[in-house]
Amino acid sequence: MSSSGTSSSANAGGRLFVITGPSGVGKGTLIARLLEQVPELELSVSATTREPRESERDGVHYHFIDDGEFERRIAAGEFIEHAGYASHRYGTPRAEVDPRLAEGRSVVLEIELQGARQIRETVPDAVQVFIAPPSPEDLRRRLEGRGTDSPEQITNRLAVAAQELAARDEFGHVIENDDVDRASRELAELVRSHLNDR
Repeated sequence: MSSSGTSSSANAGGRLFVITGPSGVGKGTLIARLLEQVPELELSVSATTREPRESERDGVHYHFIDDGEFERRIAAGEFIEHAGYASHRYGTPRAEVDPRLAEGRSVVLEIELQGARQIRETVPDAVQVFIAPPSPEDLRRRLEGRGTDSPEQITNRLAVAAQELAARDEFGHVIENDDVDRASRELAELVRSHLNDR
């Protein structure tokens, strides 16, 4: 899926960090800890066409929109990247990213593999980090344990995960989330090192 034009943020003052990896690998947990450890970093809230889970709030976890609105935003060039995943669509609104980078603030994105590849083309200086599970079996246990997906959804997510895991070598940084404390420290150290290099 192609992106909606070229982002102007590649030449801006802030740094863009892209966090990706299979569903259930713990990206959200690691990013929550990262924001606590590196408070100057800001999270971009993605848009999605999927229904919110019980604990999720619109505008905080995602911008929840329908397919028609998603298409309108694509046509208007309002996404830096957008992708389909597990029968739903996800996109990063430019309004969440470009103004912050232009002001010298650094932003982290939690996005899928398709989106990460698009960002690699449109924002080549973005720092891309792949979060990997210790094993595919561990990933299945995590997906089953969180209790938010049906058996069919878990099967679909694991099928997509196999493709995502095969792409890990595309990324300059890979962090294995076998221990959340160690992985969160490693991620925070990586982000700080790039912020200090600016």
